[in-house]
Amino acid sequence: MDPSERPAVVMDNGTGYSKLGFSGNSEPSFTIPTIVAVNESFLDQSEQCSSANWLAQYNAGVMADLDFFIGDEAVSHLRSSGLYSLRTPIRHGQVTDWDTMERFWQQSIFNYLRCNPEEHYFLLTDSPVSTPESRECMGEIMFETFNVPGLYISVQSVLSLSAGYAYLRSLSEEEADSESDMTGVVVDIGEGAPHIVPVVNGYVIGSSIKSFPHSGSDVTQFVLQLLQERGELLPPDDALDIARRVKETYCYTSSDIVKEFKKHDSKPSKYIKQWSAVKPKTGVPYTIDIGYERFLGPEIFFNPEMYSEDFFTPLPELIDNCVQSAPIDTRRALYKNIVLSGGSTMFKDFHRRLQNNLKKIVDERVAATNACHHVEVKCCHTKEDYEEHGASICRTSTVFKGMY
Repeated sequence: MDPSERPAVVMDNGTGYSKLGFSGNSEPSFTIPTIVAVNESFLDQSEQCSSANWLAQYNAGVMADLDFFIGDEAVSHLRSSGLYSLRTPIRHGQVTDWDTMERFWQQSIFNYLRCNPEEHYFLLTDSPVSTPESRECMGEIMFETFNVPGLYISVQSVLSLSAGYAYLRSLSEEEADSESDMTGVVVDIGEGAPHIVPVVNGYVIGSSIKSFPHSGSDVTQFVLQLLQERGELLPPDDALDIARRVKETYCYTSSDIVKEFKKHDSKPSKYIKQWSAVKPKTGVPYTIDIGYERFLGPEIFFNPEMYSEDFFTPLPELIDNCVQSAPIDTRRALYKNIVLSGGSTMFKDFHRRLQNNLKKIVDERVAATNACHHVEVKCCHTKEDYEEHGASICRTSTVFKGMY
């Protein structure tokens, strides 16, 4: 059967999670952690075999290639058996272990999507700062190992912008101008390697890409640090996983951090939450209190000096620097379309805080221009004017909405 008559396979591999599915669907078929559990005992056995006993060495190598799991299965086998070790093929948005990445793709295609790769076209995503050698390795594995008939590798930010535009167009049901279809700033903050990427007419302006040092994993580490400093007793083996679940369940973005402190102090029974679980080894139940961590976790995007002393530029200022470094004739279009992508932008009121801070930066620049040149430039004071002439922010959590 002609591959063009079958839906294309879409695989968005991120540092923390991977989204797998087919074109035409409204959402991914699978969302799994990007981890692989490998049985190290077979590898040790293969190394210990003498060169004379080549058959045993060969069998041990074959079993090592077959005995591995990915995603949630990898986590369950790691906890149930001490023979497996976890490997993360992607770090900070870049593939660092191609052998493990090939195993992950193998399980994704045959065990999860259950399709024949020779009968489908493939769409893969890549980091905006990825090297040509990385794409070459990606294409080599897909064509030579899986024998795919066609492959397209796209930048994650461009697909996110396409998803945001397709979503807004589906709401308005109006035909947009073709020149403004793919123009905007993509703020991609996932588990690792956040980037602010300006895109003009579907092309990335590489010289204006800005990197933000703190990602979703840093928020998890900061929440864990706050819990431990407050004296909460967490099981060492599950401490990081508990902090991640607390972040995903209870964290939100505050408009004023001082007011949040006062609210938690005045009404602790209303704002302080409790997390109850059972220790995996002893089976003893325990409960921890979740207080200031709820709003202090996402605060590192707006006050990064709270988490690290090496970086002081907040995210809204970095977005403004990104737009200002772009060509002057594209800045207005970039300000008008800011797309949030990645799981770490899904905190409650994150987009409102980002829009208000960015509006404040632009208004201060306009006021400084008026005072310097003694001219009056109209500033967007109302919400309606600002949404029409200033920055408008929309959110897309996955590239699948734009591709389906």
